[in-house]
Amino acid sequence: MEDVDLKQLESRVESLLRTVERLQEENRSLREHQQSLMTERAQLIEKTELARSRVEGMITRLKSMEQE
Repeated sequence: MEDVDLKQLESRVESLLRTVERLQEENRSLREHQQSLMTERAQLIEKTELARSRVEGMITRLKSMEQE
């Protein structure tokens, strides 16, 4: 292999390594964001269930007041 070919190969390998590192960092960041969104979703589901339960309780109380 000529010196020029070797330098080109070395440059290409370094470029690929940088790309791999960038993609690994991007992947890590996306996984963290996904985890954050999943946590937020779980919290919103919990709040929704609590609100639904409270509304159902109010409806039950209103119905019992109508019967009096």
